[in-house]
Amino acid sequence: MLQAPKGTHDIYGGDMRLWRRVEDEIRALTDVYGYGEIRTPLFEHTELFLRGVGDTTDIVQKEMYTFLDKGGRSLSLRPELTASAARAYIERGMHNQPQPVKVFYIGPCFRYEKPQAGRYRQHYQFGVEVFGSYAPAVEAEVMSLGYRLFTGLGVRGVRLHVNSIGCVDCRVAFNGKLRDFLAQRLESLCGLCASRYEKNPLRVLDCKSPHCQAQITEAPITTQSLCGECAAHFATLQDLLTRLEIPFIVDPKIVRGLDYYTRTVFEFFHGDGLANGGGGRYDGLVSQLGGTPTGAVGFGVGMERLVLLLQAQAPPAHKGPELFIGHADPEGLAAACTLASELRKAGIHAEYDLAQRSVKAQMKYADKIKARHTTILGATELEKGACILKNMESGEGVAVQLADIKGRFGGLHNRV
Repeated sequence: MLQAPKGTHDIYGGDMRLWRRVEDEIRALTDVYGYGEIRTPLFEHTELFLRGVGDTTDIVQKEMYTFLDKGGRSLSLRPELTASAARAYIERGMHNQPQPVKVFYIGPCFRYEKPQAGRYRQHYQFGVEVFGSYAPAVEAEVMSLGYRLFTGLGVRGVRLHVNSIGCVDCRVAFNGKLRDFLAQRLESLCGLCASRYEKNPLRVLDCKSPHCQAQITEAPITTQSLCGECAAHFATLQDLLTRLEIPFIVDPKIVRGLDYYTRTVFEFFHGDGLANGGGGRYDGLVSQLGGTPTGAVGFGVGMERLVLLLQAQAPPAHKGPELFIGHADPEGLAAACTLASELRKAGIHAEYDLAQRSVKAQMKYADKIKARHTTILGATELEKGACILKNMESGEGVAVQLADIKGRFGGLHNRV
């Protein structure tokens, strides 16, 4: 039997309903914050990610799906969307629009990594990107949007962790301190961290190996190497978060895993201590990709992990149709079809039998799909112009005029 490739999954049924709920929340929230949707290609020139994401990152070194097309060009399935959004900002002339430009996206990314719960080789990501401002207010807005998304969906125990890794000049000073610290422990680090020691020692702090983490517990702290401008930027951000009543802690362990970040980095954690979403400022990315220097901030959330979190914290009740219309004969089938159509036009979820079942089997089916109410139409009901409307939870039935059924459900809307 053919199966889906390892690390991919199908989304359907009750899971799809939850995905739609999350996407509806995202779209409502981004509308309120003034973010327009962007959709970029699933694959890009490999150079985009080499220059943008960074050739010392795990994504580029281990996880990208890269191939040559029929013209011999090196292309890669996008492992993340920030670089693609930055490329689009440059290529589409968005710098000529009123600044800042605020966009969001929901779409698949591709990373070759070990599949596990909530982490797939093809996974979906929601993210926002803001181009055209160096102000700390941008970070505060993006963090506010992320915090409202989690709390609006009912996620419990949301905690925001923020840090500053400084500008390029700050990084030079910090990297010197960090190399001095790591030099004494170099032989104890994993091979990958040892290779990063010279080129990008900050990446050592992001290593997921428990052994390496044990070696760097007393490593220098980035905020102790900030220049005056970066320190003031970080202080203003903290003040804004306080004014917005967004609870946060300064966490020096947050450095993020991508090379393009500057100054502010942050992650959201929830009750069980796992991170689910984060981002930061990346003022150098647009110029690295050939554009003019542009202040920028982004934030992303893994959709699968968010859906799993919602399922674990509050398993959604299955919602079935408001009314299942059974039928006892051909005339009843025609009437059921017409009534279901009228109810659906009014935004009411109605179903009727499409499989030529017996009346008894129709009622069993209605119970399986968790219909809230049922009725049966046949020659007798059509002649009288009335039917019995049964509440499936209480078992009670009431006589209702056929002409009144639509009005009886008129106060309800689509509750699928």
